[in-house]
Amino acid sequence: MTHWNRREVVAASGAALLMAGSAKGQHPANISERFDWQTLVTRAKALARTPYREVSPHPGAKAVNYDALHKVQFRDERTIWNDRNDSTGVRLFPLSQFSNQPVFLHLVENGRASPLAYDTAFFDMPADSPVRALGPDAGFAGFRVMTKARDADWLVFMGASYFRASGARKQYGLSARAITIDTSSGKEEFPRFTHFWLQHDGPDALTVYALLDGPGITGAYRLRNSIDAKGVHQDIDAALFPRRAIAELGTMPMTSMFWYDQAHRKLATDWRPEIHDSDTLLVRSANGEGQARPLINPEAPHISSFTEPNARGFGLLQRDRDFDHYQDDGVFYERRPTLFATPRQPLGKGVVRLYEFPTDSEYTDNVAAYWVPATSVTPGKRMDLSYRLDWQDDAPPSASTLSTLTNVFRGALEGGGIRLVLDFSGGPADKAGVEIQAEPTRARIIKTAAYPILGQPGRWRAVLDLVPEAGLGAEIRAQLRRGDTPLSEMVHYPLNA
Repeated sequence: MTHWNRREVVAASGAALLMAGSAKGQHPANISERFDWQTLVTRAKALARTPYREVSPHPGAKAVNYDALHKVQFRDERTIWNDRNDSTGVRLFPLSQFSNQPVFLHLVENGRASPLAYDTAFFDMPADSPVRALGPDAGFAGFRVMTKARDADWLVFMGASYFRASGARKQYGLSARAITIDTSSGKEEFPRFTHFWLQHDGPDALTVYALLDGPGITGAYRLRNSIDAKGVHQDIDAALFPRRAIAELGTMPMTSMFWYDQAHRKLATDWRPEIHDSDTLLVRSANGEGQARPLINPEAPHISSFTEPNARGFGLLQRDRDFDHYQDDGVFYERRPTLFATPRQPLGKGVVRLYEFPTDSEYTDNVAAYWVPATSVTPGKRMDLSYRLDWQDDAPPSASTLSTLTNVFRGALEGGGIRLVLDFSGGPADKAGVEIQAEPTRARIIKTAAYPILGQPGRWRAVLDLVPEAGLGAEIRAQLRRGDTPLSEMVHYPLNA
């Protein structure tokens, strides 16, 4: 994975959050065209038959630095759909040196699409602002969707094909993407959303249509977005048209940051006890069981693959919700949303892939998770996707009653050994016959123990003393069981990555 810093891509968003505003946007009244989903699919298919042409950076955007952007505020009265008095008010981001390739927006009503032209009147800014000099055909960097109170946004599209939502606690964290291409090979390609069509669907709901374009692929996306007390929900359909053969196409992708937690304190150069947007990859197998993989900050790029035919879903979770574990009163890591992807049609054969690379700060997204289908991706072969994304405190409920992994601790033993401690919540009330069963790879188990934690109802602790072999590749699979009956998620943990 190219060491792409998503936070730089949306750095303008940090300043743009200062652009308070709300009210009704305008667009040309006499310019419109028929628009629907099939129109967009046809356009993406036709685009795939033509050579790729990159959208050129706007020449004036490089003058819009952080200080200039900080002085720009979106006008209250220009918020699109502000008169609806719900959580669908849309505000726009101007181009800047952080996001210098324009996207082009349209509003859809009654099956007709009208372009939303760039206009300096959308913004309050100083007379000498470089944003004022961008010109009438500048386009926008992206857009965000506001809450009903207009005091925060809950959905942002800006930068390549990235988008993100704030979840139930009104705090941004990880991001989603439309697609990934050759992420784990180190030769990653970043297709872009170049055009958007926005449609109001009713109270607290809107549809975003988007055209994807890149050297290797084009695509049509339809994202039905809504917000409620549990968080943000997106039902997504996509039609993809490869321009070339693609070795690794990642669908339903998400990207996050993991620097360190309580098991990785040796990596900490900061005073805070833990720093991460997500701490666990959860994969739900076709039989409903869960595969839990605690995230790590590896010494070198690290790939984990979970072969799961017809997986029920996967996600990057923030399971640790205790403020005391982070002590961050500025960006509140305990409030970061969990993002879970659920397919709405059978996935068939393939793998959930987790790619991690090293970071020494909280400003680089160093974790990516995505589904890689087993079918080959070749030019001229259409691919259709249909899935749901939920941005909330935890993964959507499962029919499974297995206990869940909540924390991982590790310490050193004499002779190069490791003590690995796994804590589970929702453990069995009857402790008779419960044990931790473990399968090591390139490691030797010395001893194990599993027991309910005194004074912590439903919480179980498993302790494993292990000696990994020299070099890389030592791992452990561990699960609470009673005989052959699983009682917990299966935990996959790399010991020396």
